[in-house]
Amino acid sequence: MAAPRRAAVLGSPIAHSLSPVLHRAAYEELGLTGWTYDRFEVDEAALPGFFETLGPEWAGLSLTMPLKRAVIPLLDGISETAASVDAVNTVVLTQDGRRTGDNTDVPGMVAALREHGIGKVEAAAILGAGATASSALAALSRVCPGEIAVYVRSEARAAEMRQWAERLEVSVRIADWADAEQALHAPLVISTTPAGVTDALARSVPERPTALFDVLYDPWPTALAARWSAYGGAVVSGLDLLVHQAVLQVEQMTGRAPAPLDAMRKAGERALEAR
Repeated sequence: MAAPRRAAVLGSPIAHSLSPVLHRAAYEELGLTGWTYDRFEVDEAALPGFFETLGPEWAGLSLTMPLKRAVIPLLDGISETAASVDAVNTVVLTQDGRRTGDNTDVPGMVAALREHGIGKVEAAAILGAGATASSALAALSRVCPGEIAVYVRSEARAAEMRQWAERLEVSVRIADWADAEQALHAPLVISTTPAGVTDALARSVPERPTALFDVLYDPWPTALAARWSAYGGAVVSGLDLLVHQAVLQVEQMTGRAPAPLDAMRKAGERALEAR
């Protein structure tokens, strides 16, 4: 019998995380009976100490806020994707002690879009400029050769997005949040804002909307996503993103591919329905 292996998601707050549900569903489907996946409340100050406790039974870690940048100095190396957004959400631990970081949010976004038939768009808009917006910009760098409009609420956020655009070599136009209704006419809209922020925009959804990627999944649907769907537009949800990035994590941590996308999605849907 293979030796037991461990994985977990770390962050603060962490109680809401669906990652244990998704990863455990994958382990069950893959027949990995000796694998466990837990969640731990860990903030930036506690992260180095947590790493010191990791033994050879550990295979990987998923990281959420506020650890995606704080973890980088603790690693032996990070992937090109993680370096491009200065954020790690996945750590693969080898039994010889090596710790390698990656970012599966970016390819997870691209995969979620492709699952909904969105392979390339000529232009796009991003609502918000927080932590998720940099990953959205990196994902768009792979699918959008044209201009990306970013609607922000502060000059500080605008400056950050200009820096990310230069780093990722994409064409960005910064726009004021007061004009966010204009974003809804873009071929692809990615909403990266917290719950409730885009609710007022729902009344401005055009009669023939194109595609919306709303990174939230709880509560779901958001007011914007509900109106968008009611008008016949394509909607990609935060659960789509969560599942696709988790699929990549499972494959990296276990070395088994393909990870069971459908089983993981159904487990996530059941968990959300039970909340």
